[in-house]
Amino acid sequence: MATIKAGIIGAAGYTGGELLRLLLHHPQVEIAFAHSRSTAGKPVYSVHSDLLGDTELLFASEFHSDVDVLFLCVGHGESKKFLEANAIAPSVRIVDLSQDFRLEANAVFGDRTFTYGLPELNREAIRTAVNIANPGCFATAIQLGLLPLAKAGLLGDVYTTGITGSTGAGQSLSATSHFSWRANNIGAYKTLTHQHGGEIGRSVAQLGAADFHLHFVPWRGDFTRGIFVSSTVRCDRSPEEVQALFEQYYYGHPFVALSQDPIHLKQVVNTNKCVLQLEQEGDHLVVHSAIDNLLKGASGQAVQNMNLLFGLDERAGLGLKPTGF
Repeated sequence: MATIKAGIIGAAGYTGGELLRLLLHHPQVEIAFAHSRSTAGKPVYSVHSDLLGDTELLFASEFHSDVDVLFLCVGHGESKKFLEANAIAPSVRIVDLSQDFRLEANAVFGDRTFTYGLPELNREAIRTAVNIANPGCFATAIQLGLLPLAKAGLLGDVYTTGITGSTGAGQSLSATSHFSWRANNIGAYKTLTHQHGGEIGRSVAQLGAADFHLHFVPWRGDFTRGIFVSSTVRCDRSPEEVQALFEQYYYGHPFVALSQDPIHLKQVVNTNKCVLQLEQEGDHLVVHSAIDNLLKGASGQAVQNMNLLFGLDERAGLGLKPTGF
């Protein structure tokens, strides 16, 4: 297959930086431009200093449609504004990392319809899509722990707690992402009102979970990257039956692994993996899931979606090593 020409809008941020790191080493991708208004004309490594020696690419002030795929790594609400203000050739495939097009009510924009890009749910639809709404980070971690249960009709009330690293708040400094707040500290936020609830509900409904109710309490953690969530549900199946449900559902999905042992964040940081663990006590089942919020929760999943869009091996460019210690 010919080389895929990729453009990145918002290349100076965390997700844009992760995309640069992945695509620079992808065997079938050429980066056509890395757009950033704030850093235009500067070397990419002036912002993403770990890329010194890897590329001489400069941030671009202009962009064009002479690409095969365009990644939108901009803030929530900004992707829609970008597409309203700029004419993008209909042939260009778009992978949007904001939340602008994730919900069914917002999935159609002009002549473009966005497919929800969770490969473990919509792999075949992604293969034939043109535009992808990349899932949210917490939404990805929670959904991957619930999809087999939704398909089996075992979801009702779900009580979830989850903790995320500071990179989940984006690159702009705020009071609760500042080192002096994060260090040796945790805190809850958006209790029961987190914005990712809508996309989770949409996905489990797609699998027939009509009585699903999510009660989600997210936490800010004292670390930079990663998400660990624990979801508790009532379940009348045996542990062996539940284990089989998960094994069957994720058979053939290369980035989801089911562990028999307790899991932790270092298993997934710097990878596109989601690691799951099941624990059951009586009729209560707890599903633990861990991902890297910037990779499987954002840019890694975006590359996974790009691979599917262009008929590549789903794993291309994503053979990453976890930071085990």
